[in-house]
Amino acid sequence: MAGGVSSVEVVKDGATGLEKLVLREAHGCSVQVDPLSSTLAFSCIGNHGVLEQHGFARNRLWSVDETPPPFPATTSNCHIDLILKQSPEDLKIWPHSFEFRLRVALSPTGDLMLTSRIKNTNADGKPFKFGFSYNTYFSVSDISEVRVEGLETLDYIDNLQCGKRCTEQGDAVVFESEAEKVYLSAPPKIVIIDHDKKRTFELRKEGLPDVVVWNPWDRKAKTILDFGEEEYKCMLCVGAANAEKPITLRPGEEWQGRQEISVVPSSYSSGQWDPEIIHRIQDI
Repeated sequence: MAGGVSSVEVVKDGATGLEKLVLREAHGCSVQVDPLSSTLAFSCIGNHGVLEQHGFARNRLWSVDETPPPFPATTSNCHIDLILKQSPEDLKIWPHSFEFRLRVALSPTGDLMLTSRIKNTNADGKPFKFGFSYNTYFSVSDISEVRVEGLETLDYIDNLQCGKRCTEQGDAVVFESEAEKVYLSAPPKIVIIDHDKKRTFELRKEGLPDVVVWNPWDRKAKTILDFGEEEYKCMLCVGAANAEKPITLRPGEEWQGRQEISVVPSSYSSGQWDPEIIHRIQDI
């Protein structure tokens, strides 16, 4: 890692004993990186037996990439590079060789930047197909008071209706029950507005046309082992994805996708005023 007084610190998780990496940007922002990732879904496609629901990248132990190839220029000198390669166990369920690189970076203003690169390293000349998504979990005050803007009027796949294709009818996505949707051909920026906390998350993406939106609500939450029964009220998963049309790579080819997240005060975000602000203005 390069740059100023920015740093990467290795800490040990008291519960698991595993090492974690903490990035500290010179202006005070920080992010913790767990090499046992649970935020990436690398869904391998093919008839190769039983694969995990979200692929296997999210449940594998990543290594620090000491000699990463050049990444596109960014405004950040505070970053860490990780790499994942297939193991003998992975080859049994998906017989392809690959290199999966992930750069986690912090900007001077605290923006979180995730850049993923997947390369086909098969020696047998065979291409492979895959899907991809960032499973980004946002902490919110109350899911019933959260709205997502930028997805209105879009087609989406509703996984709670056996993959039925629907069209978003509202002026924003709001939550009153379980949601598991994939919005197709989404714009490069969407926002998650948390009215109670008076803040907005901006999510920007490149190379990933779709957006996944998920909240398990109360009934599903009770069936998830590592999920508290009431935690659905204060979380929302929104992530850039390539879900509808699989990505195909021939040997030697590489794919790249990118997601950036920033936090801004709520009042004005994606071109629409926060309804609470409008209400207060009308009362003056």
